[in-house]
Amino acid sequence: MDVLFTVIDTLLPFEWLAPSFMKYAFIALLLAAPLFGLLGSMVVSNHMAFFSDAIGHSALTGIALGVLAGIQEPLPAMILFSIVFGFAISAVKMRGKSSADTVIGVFSSASVALGLVLLSSGGNFSRYSAYLVGDILSISGGEIALLACAAVCVAAVWLLFYNRMLLTNLHRTFAKSRGVPVFWIEQLFAAVTAVIVTLAIRWTGLLVINSLLVLPAAASRLISRSSRQYTGWAVVISLCSSVAGLSLSYYAGAASGAVIVLVNAAAFVLCLGVSLLRRN
Repeated sequence: MDVLFTVIDTLLPFEWLAPSFMKYAFIALLLAAPLFGLLGSMVVSNHMAFFSDAIGHSALTGIALGVLAGIQEPLPAMILFSIVFGFAISAVKMRGKSSADTVIGVFSSASVALGLVLLSSGGNFSRYSAYLVGDILSISGGEIALLACAAVCVAAVWLLFYNRMLLTNLHRTFAKSRGVPVFWIEQLFAAVTAVIVTLAIRWTGLLVINSLLVLPAAASRLISRSSRQYTGWAVVISLCSSVAGLSLSYYAGAASGAVIVLVNAAAFVLCLGVSLLRRN
């Protein structure tokens, strides 16, 4: 980390990057923001904007189950439960007759209610209420290393399965006819999304994690004319908004996650204006 800190001080000698905790947060965003852009582009194009929200809500139940199992660190329990939760949503959505938003709504409401019941009955809710808001300024070097590993894994999945995921999102029946294992591709996407969302929740907060995925992709969709542009602009918007939001939160003394969401919302409005100008 000392080498990275030296590079940041040399290339970006800004006041808001002077404290070490801001450097940690900055490095974390450089890793996480592109992931939000990548995953968000698939979430939005697949009409599953509330999927990440449901995964975030399932974190409470994962924490509660980890507490009941006697696990001191809640992250493994959160990741395991979120993966199973994502698999269940995808399976029911594919094989059931209800729409995707209905299935996600049912699972999300049941999960958050179960998590609240388990945590409140054990007297542990106040201890884990920080997950609702999050604090990226508290991220540690070990957590950044874990996020870096996740970023490498997501990049590998994207390189190997992007075309099949894109084809599945565009037309499931056609994808099946081309030999794409649609069920397992959707499960893979659900698992990747679940892991990234769960890793990011403790820094961004359960209340805003969905916005960090949806807003950059929604903004990108307004100004893109191809799938490559769509994904690329989603990554750029997510990265720029995250860095800008982090710097603004330093001077405003406000919650970083919430400020980043507001900057993403401003980017969406800007892209909407650009798209309207193009039409005229």
